[in-house]
Amino acid sequence: MLYRRTILAALAAGLALSGAACAQDPAVDVNGRPLEALTIVTASGSHDFLVEIADTEPLRQRGLMHRPPLADDRGMLFTWPGETAQERGFWMHNTPSSLDIIYVGDDGRIVSIIRRAAPNSDAILPSRGPAKGVVELRAGRADEIGAKAGDAVRHPYFGR
Repeated sequence: MLYRRTILAALAAGLALSGAACAQDPAVDVNGRPLEALTIVTASGSHDFLVEIADTEPLRQRGLMHRPPLADDRGMLFTWPGETAQERGFWMHNTPSSLDIIYVGDDGRIVSIIRRAAPNSDAILPSRGPAKGVVELRAGRADEIGAKAGDAVRHPYFGR
């Protein structure tokens, strides 16, 4: 009987610990979806990020609204599977922290960067060229890594 209780207690403790680990797993986003690796290559080198993927209309519309600032190595990649690159425009509605918004073309090259977008703004921030995807990073991060138009973004969505 004591043996059975010890086993049950050990199993319960293991389940509790695994549940806590999953809740704090840094490799998943707030929806429990896995983060993906993305690299931005600039004159200063390769800069690796783990990004959340916003690939459905509800996820794209919500973006980083009502969220705390991103860590230096985190971001969000907005994708439109099956669509061609086109002029895009983003806003910062209900987004409490400033972001860098990086528009990326079909070829995986940066089209333009909106640096330090104002929080909670409804102003549309245009890509100023056809963009296939958009990467959002913590405000100032693009300057810190030396990102500029023409630099490469490596992620399978861009075929890189």
